[in-house]
Formats: sequence, structure tokens, C-alpha cells
Amino acid sequence: IEEVHVGKSGIPLSMTLRLPNIPVTHVENMCASGTEAFRGACYAVASGAADIALALGVEKLKDTGYGGLPGGRGGPLQALWNANGTAPGNFAQLATAYMAAHGVSGEDLKKAIGHVSWKSHQNGAKNPKAHLQKAVEMDTILNAPMISSPLGLFDCCGVSDGAACAIVTTPEIAKAMGKQNLVSVKALQLSVSNGSESGHNSWDGSYFHTTRIASKKAYEEAGIKNPRSEVSMFEVHDCFSVTELVTMEDLHISEPGKGWKDVLDGFYDADGKIPCQIDGGLKCFGHPVGASGLRMLYEMYLQFQGRAGARQLKDPRIGMTFLIEHSGVADGRVGHGRAGTGCGRRGHSRPRMRTSSASRKVSTSSSGSASSATSPHSTSVTRSSIVSSRPIFARPIRFRRRPSATRPSAPSRRRRWRTTSRTARTTPSVR
Repeated sequence: IEEVHVGKSGIPLSMTLRLPNIPVTHVENMCASGTEAFRGACYAVASGAADIALALGVEKLKDTGYGGLPGGRGGPLQALWNANGTAPGNFAQLATAYMAAHGVSGEDLKKAIGHVSWKSHQNGAKNPKAHLQKAVEMDTILNAPMISSPLGLFDCCGVSDGAACAIVTTPEIAKAMGKQNLVSVKALQLSVSNGSESGHNSWDGSYFHTTRIASKKAYEEAGIKNPRSEVSMFEVHDCFSVTELVTMEDLHISEPGKGWKDVLDGFYDADGKIPCQIDGGLKCFGHPVGASGLRMLYEMYLQFQGRAGARQLKDPRIGMTFLIEHSGVADGRVGHGRAGTGCGRRGHSRPRMRTSSASRKVSTSSSGSASSATSPHSTSVTRSSIVSSRPIFARPIRFRRRPSATRPSAPSRRRRWRTTSRTARTTPSVR
């Protein structure tokens, strides 16, 4: 609603928080909007332009009264290239392309995708902030209604409301404020596709090349040589469970075509070698688009602070968050890869942010997350497929019609419209 009245500006946040006439920037970059805000906050502090910066991501989708993601993505690009595309359908193509490229059977991939969903629900059951806090059995996941083969109901994340924020400052300022055990930002990278790969056959649709590029740059910036042995935990973009599986290969953790085996072996489980989605991920939080990236950072912060409760990992050293947003070019999976928000505990030997000779060290001194879900077990699957214990429409919309006796007939309405139009055309302008 605010966007309708004030446009894409920072005014709604400034008014809500009663900020003292300081710079506020509205950031839009699809699913990576929250981490884009975080990137801007980090660079502002690192450059010396600000001493303390706040990055906030928020999304309010449920007031629309629509079951899935709001429709109406305008512009000729969508209409020409992706007129019939849906999110489940687009990512189902990722699954089938993966099977074809690596010779994986449909049965094996379905089990691997199901295990990803099962793992996330197991983790989400331990998170009091998750929107879905109920563990789901594997048989239920595998036998759930099919949304877009091979993706079943439990392989799709929900549409939800949420907000999260991070406060970024320098280690010196954080210590002066009495903060201890600081969390340092090691790397920030972004890779955006120009869409050329969807115009020829060199890309087979079984991976995201922007993810591979961004993750390599992030590892280089953070000084990480072997991510499979050095990174302690991951939070990735699991809009659909197959996306998480493929992402772990694109992040150079699993070998290409072998990620499904690592998943089934429990490599990414809570008690595995590298836990992934330890907070439940998008699968249990839904996907409040602008907030998801900062929600991932919030989990990293809690883990590094030892404040994650029942899901606390043992001595995590480096964590990595990743988001990808897909556009409607050709098949909806060509898009922008956002990776490399690496975090590490204070005192780690890796270099901090590298920007310029005048840059400053950056740390995340505090972070928070909030959710506006009305029920821990109510959500809706993207697009038109719904799983809900009850509707969550905050403002039901009712259309009232006038009694038939007071409503003009169709011909009279038509005549009135024509008369008005003709009058408008012939009325001279007044200067």
C-alpha cells in the first residue's frame, strides 16, 4: 500500500522508525533485496561514510488476499518470453534437466529432494520463529500431491510475511558499546546474468552459472581455499527443495552430479558434516521476499553467538548465505545469482572486507528477526497450490452490488459511456 502512495522510496521506513532525517535508501533486487541492503550497509561502514548502518528487509504478501505470489508482473518481457511460466514449473525444469545431464533416475532424485524437505522440517521444528514448526515424515513428503513433477507439495516453500534486520558497525565502535564476541563480515559478492545463456544451447539448464561465479569470488575474497572443509554451515535459497540440492553443487561443496548422493548420505543434515538450513530455511519460514536474506544472516549471527537454542551447532567458525532470484527470460531460471555473505567469529585469521586502502573493518554487532505469521502451521504454496489449515487473509475483500432496481441496464450504461466519450472529444479546451 505504501508503495502505491509514496513510490519506491525510503520514506515508509523513515516514518515508521522516526529516523532523524538521515539517509534512507529503498533497495529492490528481487529475492536478494534484503542482502542487497546488507551489502550497502557494509560498504557504507567500510568506506567510512557511516559509523553505524541498519539493513532491514520486510515483505507483506498475505494482505493481498491471493493464495500464491501476487500476479501482475507487467512488462513485455514476461508476456513474450515466459507467458505460461510458474515458479513450480520453472524449477521442476531444473530438476528434469539435472536428471538428464547427470543420468540420475527420477526415483533417486525424488528421494533426495524429499530428504531435503524432511531435513528442513526437522530443523524448523526446533525453531520458535519458524512459521512451520511441525516435523513431517518422509512417507508423507514422498506421497504428497504433485505440484509440478517431480516437485510435490512439501518440496515447495510457502508464501509468507516477515521482517529481519541487521545493525552493522566497526569492531571498535561495537566494543565501545560493550558488545562481545563480534561477528565479522568476510566477503560479499553478486553476479547478475545478462540472459545470453538462454539464447543458445551451451547451457543445459541443470545448474546456475551465476551461482558458481559469485561463490568463487566470495571464497577468494574471504581467503577460503577449500570450502567443503572450511565452511561450517550454510543458509541457501531453498524456494524449492531441488534448488537447494543443485545449489550445493554450484557452491562447490558437492561435486557436479553428486549432490543428490551427499544429501541422501546426510552430509547436510543437522548432525552431518556441513549443516544446511539449520533454522528450517525457506521451507519452514516461507519466502517473505525482501526479508529472507537477512533472516539467513540472523541465523548465522545466533549460531556464532551460541544463542541458537536446541539447534545450536558446535563451535561454528565460518558460515555462508546464498540467494538466487530468477527472471522470466526464456524459462524463468536464467537470473541473478547472489552468493557470498560470509561470516566468521571475531579473531578468525581470514581477512576482513577488502574495499580500498582507506576501508575499515566491519562487523555485525547485533541482529534481529520478527515474523507476523498468524499460525505456525498456516501458509500457502507458491502460485495457486495451497496448503493451509485456515485462511490468513488479513482484510477480506467484499464486492457489493447495487440492487437490480437501481442498476442501469447494460444498453443504458453503454449509451451513457458513448455519450460521455463523444462529449469529451468535442468539448474545446479552456486556456
